[in-house]
Amino acid sequence: MPLRYADELDNDPFASPSRFRRLLALAKEQPSAVLLFVQIGGLLLFPFLQPTTFGRVSVSIFGAIVLLLALWTVRSTPALTWMAILIGVPAVILEIWGAVDRDMTFAVIGGHFLLGIFYFYTAYALVAYMFEDHWVTKDEVFAAGATFTVIAWGFAYLYMATQNFWPGSFVSSSGDEILTWQEMLFVSVSNFTSVGLSDVVPVKPHAQSLVMLEQIGGVLYIAMVISRLVALTVLKNR
Repeated sequence: MPLRYADELDNDPFASPSRFRRLLALAKEQPSAVLLFVQIGGLLLFPFLQPTTFGRVSVSIFGAIVLLLALWTVRSTPALTWMAILIGVPAVILEIWGAVDRDMTFAVIGGHFLLGIFYFYTAYALVAYMFEDHWVTKDEVFAAGATFTVIAWGFAYLYMATQNFWPGSFVSSSGDEILTWQEMLFVSVSNFTSVGLSDVVPVKPHAQSLVMLEQIGGVLYIAMVISRLVALTVLKNR
C-alpha cells in the first residue's frame, strides 16, 4: 500500500475520521437541508425510472428513504415522532405492496393516501419548528425549502390516490387515464408554485377540489411562512 502524505490526507474527505464526523455532525445540525437535497435529487432521478414494476418499486424504496429522513427531521421539531411513525410505517408497507401488485387496489390507494397524510404531518412539523421562536437559523432556512417540497409531494400522493379511486379524474395531453408519479408530481409542483405550467388538467370534482386547495396553500405558504422568515432575517441583521 503506497504511503500518503499528510497534506493528501487533509484533502481527502474520507481519509480523516474527524472530517467524516464533522460531516455527520453537520447533517445532524441541519436535517432539513439533508431532506431538501434528497428530494431535489429525487426530481432528477424519477425520469430514469420507467413505469415498470422495477421502476415503481424503486420509486417506493426512494420514498421510504425520504420518509426515514423526514422522521429524522421531525425528531428535531415540536411534533410527535410516534405519530409520524404510526402513519409512515403502514404507508411504506402499502406503497411497496401496491407497487408490486397493481391489482391490489386497496394497497395502491391506501399507500398513496397514507403517504400524503404523512408528508402533510411532516410539513406541519417543519412549520411548527420554524415558528417555535423568533430566531432564524440556517437549518430553518433549509426547512422552508424542505417544507415546500414535502407539501408538493403530499399533494402528488393524494392526486395518485384520487385517480386510482376515481379513474379519469385527471386528463393529460397524452390521453392516458392513469398518470405516472412523475406527471402527478409535475402537476403538484406547478400548482403549488402557482405557475400553472402543466399539460395535466383535473376534470372531476374531487380532483378539482384538491388542486384548488393546493393553489390556495401555495399562496398562503408564501404569505405566512416565507414572509415571516424574511422579516425575522431582516430584523436579525439590523
